[in-house]
Amino acid sequence: MSRLLQFILDWSEVWALLIPLLVLLFKREQPDFLKPVIIYLWLALLINLVIDVIMGYKVYFPNWLQSNNPYYNIHSVARFACFSVFFMQLPQTSFVTLKKLLAISSVLFILINFIFFDNFFNPKHLSGNLLAAEAYLLLVYCMQYYLSELRDENNALAEGPDFWIVTGLSIYVVINFFVFLFYVPMVNTDVDLADKIWNVHNIAFIIFCIFITKAFYGPFRNKFTI
Repeated sequence: MSRLLQFILDWSEVWALLIPLLVLLFKREQPDFLKPVIIYLWLALLINLVIDVIMGYKVYFPNWLQSNNPYYNIHSVARFACFSVFFMQLPQTSFVTLKKLLAISSVLFILINFIFFDNFFNPKHLSGNLLAAEAYLLLVYCMQYYLSELRDENNALAEGPDFWIVTGLSIYVVINFFVFLFYVPMVNTDVDLADKIWNVHNIAFIIFCIFITKAFYGPFRNKFTI
């Protein structure tokens, strides 16, 4: 892979977020339930900028600031929190209890994982357990969304921004579940292979951001603005 293409992929976690954010500047009227997604985009931009700056210029930082792995953990927690709120705010009457159980389960998992198994601030690698669990729980959220829409016999399923958000998120977590699950073992055995596999994550993230961009274009089934 050429150095230019690799450089573009390495920084995709930053520039891909600018696509929906730039569109948002011209499409400011958005449904209320998209507010958690918009908050996520700004948080992700800030966190990913820190991640990529450390990646590219870590030699200029003190030793304790030369690892960006803890910021991936922070990003994971922020992403799950924002999209949990997003799913809970959707005007759906089905699986309300399941949504609450998923949120509670995530908190319990984070506490158990980082008390007994992982170090949240581990400088050597990110938490594959955290990222894989987040992907799995977000996929459950996505599946209950589709089931709820089918149960309600919603004929305009693909017309709302919620559909495009959930579809983009589904693609992202389905592709990356196994990337997250096996990334740490790969780092421990073959760093070059792990770096190549992470390109799959970056491509999926670009697709995710494109779907969010589509959601901001509408049309909107509910005209509640933020």
